[in-house]
Amino acid sequence: MKTMSTAAAVLAVGGAFCAHSAKAEEFSIKPVVEARLRYEHVEQQGIADQADAVTVRVRGGAQATTGRFTATVVAQGNLAIDGHYYDGLNGAATRPLVADPQNVGLYIGQLQYKAKGFTLTAGRQKIVLDDERFVGNVGFRNNAQTFDAVRAEITPIKSVKLDVSYVWDVRTIWGSDGHGARQQGISGNNVLGNLSWTTPLGTLTGFAYLVDQNEAPVQGFRLSSQTYGGRFAGTHAFSKAVKLAYQASYAHQSDWRRNPNSYSADYYLADGTLDVKGWKLNAGYEVLGADQGVAFTSFQTPLGTNFKFQGWADKFLTTPANGVRDLYFGGGYGAKKFGPLTAITLQGTWHRFNSDRLDQHYGDEVDLLAQAKLKKTTMAVRYAHYEAHALATDTDKVWLQLDWAI
Repeated sequence: MKTMSTAAAVLAVGGAFCAHSAKAEEFSIKPVVEARLRYEHVEQQGIADQADAVTVRVRGGAQATTGRFTATVVAQGNLAIDGHYYDGLNGAATRPLVADPQNVGLYIGQLQYKAKGFTLTAGRQKIVLDDERFVGNVGFRNNAQTFDAVRAEITPIKSVKLDVSYVWDVRTIWGSDGHGARQQGISGNNVLGNLSWTTPLGTLTGFAYLVDQNEAPVQGFRLSSQTYGGRFAGTHAFSKAVKLAYQASYAHQSDWRRNPNSYSADYYLADGTLDVKGWKLNAGYEVLGADQGVAFTSFQTPLGTNFKFQGWADKFLTTPANGVRDLYFGGGYGAKKFGPLTAITLQGTWHRFNSDRLDQHYGDEVDLLAQAKLKKTTMAVRYAHYEAHALATDTDKVWLQLDWAI
């Protein structure tokens, strides 16, 4: 019902406006068509059977623009061609989890007004802030995360931007069949505030994220939190061939709204990447702190694109009770073009995971990626190996993926 009401509201408002202003303004329609084919294989110690998931995700819709208004409606469907995996919702967990359940539903249903220095977006939409650590789209999963929200982006002067959203429903990766702790939508009064200032050295951002997970089956409200912090990210070119990218971030989190826990935890990040003629070296240290050593009293990021951080084996999507410290080193190569291929990426990263409390060595992980684009198709091969010590179990994951968009 929430999906239908959101889509109906956007279509009604957008249709009414378009009908009224089409006489005075130029009217255009742009199709939206995307497709993804993916094979995901998982072997996990302690689970006898392997997971083999072959899925096809298709998105289709349109953007209608007239004057300063744009209405966008995009539907999506995910089909399991080979369903030899546990999707998190259906059946017993006799195989490893692949979090891509079958789904048909509304992906985007929004109306946007855009003027100089001001953008207002209402309806079901993507919200991606900074590096997606705290608020993101979870785009790697087939049923990506979107938000039923009103978002205002204000640029009063060229170098300053204020980005504020009120979110009343978080549409999760679990899709139309989501239930229990893995619901299709999590209601609540969420406020996401982000103020950035761009300088010659980089962008300085202050943020306040008030997360209200107001659904009792979702960890008993224990993911509701208030997070305040700052981030600085920029690049420096030593020459045409050599440049350095850097970022640093700090945040403090505590309980909020109906969260029954009382806790206080900190977040730290320092990261740098040296690029020499396409060859890259990367190192970083990220800490999601702990307070009491009790579940959900450590720093949590329930709205973030967590797959991007702390390894692709997904062992730390929920921060352990004792927190996590991630020391990582990586390298790779990137090229704009090689023969018919473009946007070429070769990448490898090694992680060492320790706890924030008690100095436990959780485990180590290696992640590898090869990716390139051929015309409108992006091809990717990805691998993750997690070697457990004090947390979780040994896990290997392989992905073969094709993405296509018009």
